[in-house]
Amino acid sequence: MTVEGLAGQVNQQVERVRETYEALNSIESTMGSSDGMISVVVGPQGQVRDIELDPRVYRKLSATELADAIMEQINRAAAAVSEQRRHLLEPLMPDGLRYDQVFGENVTLDAFLPSPVDPDV
Repeated sequence: MTVEGLAGQVNQQVERVRETYEALNSIESTMGSSDGMISVVVGPQGQVRDIELDPRVYRKLSATELADAIMEQINRAAAAVSEQRRHLLEPLMPDGLRYDQVFGENVTLDAFLPSPVDPDV
């Protein structure tokens, strides 16, 4: 492979990473309850951006039920955002490194570190 060919590949990868980064920053998920009383919007980092409540919800649900219903929609929206992130980032993962090793719930440094060296070898 020529230097020009390698440079072209590097430039393509850089552009792909830029596009992915831009797409990551625009991820958003809106979830609403089946009765239409509750709607939430979650942004790219899982942050709640908006909560909309139909005024009738206060007559329909107790405070505890309302809190639970809001949390259910937030969790659904956050899971959808997480899946969108996975879809965007998995193609960029290096060979031998899985998405969940880097971004999963129980991430450790093991995925990034070499195996221990035996000093007797």
